[in-house]
Amino acid sequence: MAATTDGTAEQTGTSGPAPAPAPRRRGTGRIALAVSLFGELLITAGLILGLFVVYSLWWTNVLADRKADQQGDKVRDHWAAQKDAGRGAFSPGAGIGFLHVPAMKNGEVLVEKGTSSKILNDGVAGYYTDPVKSALPTSGKKGNFSLAAHRDGHGAKFHNIDKLKKGDPIVFETKDKWYVYKVYAVLPETSKYNVKVLSAVPKESGKKKAGHYITLTTCTPVFTSTYRYVVWGELVRVDAVNKQRTPPAELS
Repeated sequence: MAATTDGTAEQTGTSGPAPAPAPRRRGTGRIALAVSLFGELLITAGLILGLFVVYSLWWTNVLADRKADQQGDKVRDHWAAQKDAGRGAFSPGAGIGFLHVPAMKNGEVLVEKGTSSKILNDGVAGYYTDPVKSALPTSGKKGNFSLAAHRDGHGAKFHNIDKLKKGDPIVFETKDKWYVYKVYAVLPETSKYNVKVLSAVPKESGKKKAGHYITLTTCTPVFTSTYRYVVWGELVRVDAVNKQRTPPAELS
């Protein structure tokens, strides 16, 4: 007992049993476990998604660039071995030449036949054979040399297609010729089903007469395949390839 200020006694201890803990709510443990498992699943899913993004946007570029370099070396080796071959000779399936677009800052791009994913995934540009047949510049005939390439992943050779402006050069290199084009029209967005942009006379670009045209196409917006981005160019001259393979002034 201890005395209080008013003289009364105050009990300083307890002699009864300790109070029982509050009853645990039924199901609380199960909810906590479920939340914990869900959180772990979210973390795992995030890691998997992150790895997929790295694979899609980086590793596929590494593999595609490596494959394209190997294919490109074969083409140049073939040219070197065919110095006495006919005009525009090339090895079918290995590539017909190289596309140079300074504004896209992607170096040289090997051009092969076809626009299927199997072909484009090798980090190359492909010329259309379907639904509209592309006109090859080596034929000397008027028409539209229409090409496609990936914008993201698998080499992403046309990733910077939006950097192209009117007047910019597009150069196509073959065994014995440099075909120099100049951009004259750009279509930032059109339907993926709009094949008229590939026509021999691409009227949507403003042209009404047959000529020597080049068309570059790729997916847009970036990281999607919803629409198509289109760039048109027109041939301004053809230069012969000399022994040193000196590039035209547009590539200097």
